[in-house]
Amino acid sequence: MKTPGTKTPGTKTPGTEPPSGESIEPSGPGKLRAVLPDFTPFRSSRDFRLLWVQGLVTYFASAMAMVALPLQIKHLTDSPLAVGAMGAVELLPLIVFGLYGGALADAVDRRRLILLSEAGLGVLAVVLLANALLPGPALWPLYVVAAGVSALAGIQRPALDSLIARIVPHDQLTAAAALNALRWQFGAIAGPALAGVVVAYAGMPPAYAVTVAGFAVSVLLCLRLSPAPPSHEARSPSLRAIVEGARYAWSKPVLLGTYVIDLAAMFFAFPLAIFPFLAQDLDADWALGLMYGAIPLGSILVSLTSGWASRVRRHGLMVVLGAAGWGLAMAATGLTADIWLVLLCLVVAGGGDQISGLARMTLWNQTIPEEFRGRLAGIEVLSYSCGPQLGQVRAGAVAGWTGTRPAIWSGGLACVAAVGLLAAVLPKLLTYDADTDEDAQRRRAQKAAEAAEAEAAEAAAG
Repeated sequence: MKTPGTKTPGTKTPGTEPPSGESIEPSGPGKLRAVLPDFTPFRSSRDFRLLWVQGLVTYFASAMAMVALPLQIKHLTDSPLAVGAMGAVELLPLIVFGLYGGALADAVDRRRLILLSEAGLGVLAVVLLANALLPGPALWPLYVVAAGVSALAGIQRPALDSLIARIVPHDQLTAAAALNALRWQFGAIAGPALAGVVVAYAGMPPAYAVTVAGFAVSVLLCLRLSPAPPSHEARSPSLRAIVEGARYAWSKPVLLGTYVIDLAAMFFAFPLAIFPFLAQDLDADWALGLMYGAIPLGSILVSLTSGWASRVRRHGLMVVLGAAGWGLAMAATGLTADIWLVLLCLVVAGGGDQISGLARMTLWNQTIPEEFRGRLAGIEVLSYSCGPQLGQVRAGAVAGWTGTRPAIWSGGLACVAAVGLLAAVLPKLLTYDADTDEDAQRRRAQKAAEAAEAEAAEAAAG
């Protein structure tokens, strides 16, 4: 969740000191390049390019099923409860298999794990297509597929997240995180919009057919990835291995701070479930869709102007400021009675969330040892899935007690207070510096040694 300053002689301000120690002020076209996304990872890593395109294809393919599946349950049952039950069916497999997938990602070839889980998702899409083509589609396969997709996503995500630090140079990790976020944001907005058109005008079977075709293309792209075998320190996937990863995270205040701050921010200030009631209170039912789209818009604006983020060194401070910004913007959302100001506040909130997200991902990739990377990515899946879900429950419960707007502004203020308290309890998060942190230095040296080894092997082969 989720600012850089400027450098003056003799002063190190949060996150912007250039490696030379001199103040650098871009001018002309350089200023524009300093703001626009850094596309260097595309040029330096073939595997990153493949994963980026594969991910975009998968987002669009998945969007078809994401829109068609609940709509099909609605058509079959005409029950809001039946549609809502899909969320409950998905949550437990995501948590369980996310943790197991993290241990698995540290023990097997990550490319193979990504490939097999992607193929499994394609098979589930075939099940959806076959069921939709029946004269009388059944309901139970839809829940089975929803649970299966959640389980496979939980297995796959730690492998995907932990692979980035291996295939992207150490000094390009923030740029890679921004590019991946931009891909997700574009897919999250354009994918469902396109899917809605396909489902509305062509029906369920064509939508599922597009999903099947998309996963087929994705599998072909995954086949072109380089092998990513586990490190020699790898442990077999087990409960003991998962606990070992959790203990490592607990022993690192910087990592622990990123997890708990994100959980606090989502728990206290994630009120999307009560947006329809907020629109009603503001007499602006017409703006409900804009309210849902405002947060992703803020995230996209940060990603499109993320060139500055690659120069940040104080990523822990960036996490704290971004999360506090998210909370303040949500508090302002609840205190504002003008719909256009509400939308502006939600855009700002989305920007804060994205700033913090960039910092978290960079910090993880800069510091986590290769042998723990998958398991800690699994813990991140747990944080990612539980925080928003619990936040929705909190928002709904408080809104029923105090009203919609108080539930939003009180949650925003509670978020700021919780972030401030956690930052005070975990001061190492605030003082983290990518140039001086021991874990970051160790990981940087390891990456440099790996690069030198690869160059030597290439020279010998040539």
